[in-house]
Amino acid sequence: MKWRGRRQSSNIGNSGRGRGGGLALGGGGLIVALIVFLLTGSPSRAILSGLGSGSRQTPTTQEYNLTEKEQELYDYSAVVLADTEDAWTEILKTHDIKYREPKLNIFKDVVQSGCGTAQSGMGPFYCSRDESIYMDLSFYDSLINDFGAKEGDFILSYVISHEVGHHVQNLTGIMGQYQELMQKMSEEERNALTVRLELQADYLAGVVARYQADKGYLEPGDMEEAISTAWSIGDDTIQKKSQGYVRPESFTHGSSEQRTRWFKKGYEAGDLSGWDTFNTNNL
Repeated sequence: MKWRGRRQSSNIGNSGRGRGGGLALGGGGLIVALIVFLLTGSPSRAILSGLGSGSRQTPTTQEYNLTEKEQELYDYSAVVLADTEDAWTEILKTHDIKYREPKLNIFKDVVQSGCGTAQSGMGPFYCSRDESIYMDLSFYDSLINDFGAKEGDFILSYVISHEVGHHVQNLTGIMGQYQELMQKMSEEERNALTVRLELQADYLAGVVARYQADKGYLEPGDMEEAISTAWSIGDDTIQKKSQGYVRPESFTHGSSEQRTRWFKKGYEAGDLSGWDTFNTNNL
């Protein structure tokens, strides 16, 4: 992607091991106070816990020194975040929704988020409690070396845009409705509902990619990198690699085919016209 010399978001920072603080519970009109959406990790990658009320809390962190490679990935991420800000400010304005920009926290090893302590092995995640995205830059190499994604900078654009997609779901009320429904469901039903939420975030990542393409930012191979990443982290692909067999009833993000298809749908539409994953039989 053409990113050098372009605007970087100011809503980004880096931190080391989290220090102090506790779980940020309640607030923001959310029924479930602690909700962390992860791109990869354990079979249940949406962590739900706690009810209550209280003011919005900011996680306590300390900065760490970036290596030369990390600094480049950090600068790239700042440009991608700026693209998501520009895209969603423009798109949501047509729906009379004012876009509230999320924060992107680049951390190392462990971080104290608004949703509690998290480790890099959990993968990137969005915390609705503090409207922030958390990502350890080592995940870039993990996508390539561990998951088999095609090497290239645009894989990070897909990852960040997916997590920002959860923020868009939060702002538009989708997240709140999802959380209400989750309280009344069995585990298998919750998994199925979470798949719909995650595929919608993939669609929204595709919308941002289309915005970047229309602005002339994409380079040959960028879309292939994003599609390769989406495919490599499909539930079926991960389960085959980790346990040798597939359990569709345990899916929480969707199959590789579903993830790439919904990303492509978002890219082709470039808007919210086809984003409803909750009222379709064709996932």
